[in-house]
Amino acid sequence: MLIRTCLILSSILSAALAFAQDVPASRLDAVQKSGKLRVCTPGDYTPFALRKADGTFEGLDVDLVQLAGKALGVETEFVKSAWPTLMKDFIEKCDVAVGGISVTLDRQKTAFFSTAYMVNGKAPIARCENAAKFQTIADIDKPDVTVIENPGGSNERFARANFKSAKIVVYEDNTTIFDEILKGHADVMISESAETMVQQKLRPGLCAVNPDRPLQYGEMAWLLPRGDVAFKAWFDQWLHLAKSTGEYDRVAARWLR
Repeated sequence: MLIRTCLILSSILSAALAFAQDVPASRLDAVQKSGKLRVCTPGDYTPFALRKADGTFEGLDVDLVQLAGKALGVETEFVKSAWPTLMKDFIEKCDVAVGGISVTLDRQKTAFFSTAYMVNGKAPIARCENAAKFQTIADIDKPDVTVIENPGGSNERFARANFKSAKIVVYEDNTTIFDEILKGHADVMISESAETMVQQKLRPGLCAVNPDRPLQYGEMAWLLPRGDVAFKAWFDQWLHLAKSTGEYDRVAARWLR
């Protein structure tokens, strides 16, 4: 009986050791070993992440991911990307991608998302004298309306999916795109409701259109490596605790109000 018990225990131990050896290494361990958390961001999306003239970054996501890096005990290193190449840059160069990234099923095919930290749907922004004209998708989707969007992101995809009659113009510089509306070069832009509210404060003459009733439901989250459950679990837990302790609200208050 004793011999049989020992054989069973030996088999269990061998199976456990084999399982442990088969578990793939997590980016969580690699980041801690390197001492650096590499963060990709387009850096052109106020209030989430904006690259300043001196090369540093600021914004809601910037502050949050730096706090996450501090909690992980590593240095945060930002890597400038662009919306059309964000996923490629993230996979090749980074551990996390941040900066106002909308959760989409298409992106989910290639990467994991963290727990969503913000519900933030699509809303129009226009010159204030025209805001009443652009209340719905049907109001905007007319041949005499010019919609302007930054390339490669969910804003452009939303516009192309919903506007078949309106003229869609793609403008490369997301930091000055709203000035094009003020100049009369475009009538309206579709963006995240949080950004439209920030931009109407930054640029008098522009008005967010019903940001509390967005045209489409949306969530913001961070991109994480696909399949790395341990890495995702750590960031999900950090975001959960940041929201539960009020740390998230303190950071958000600086950028969203």
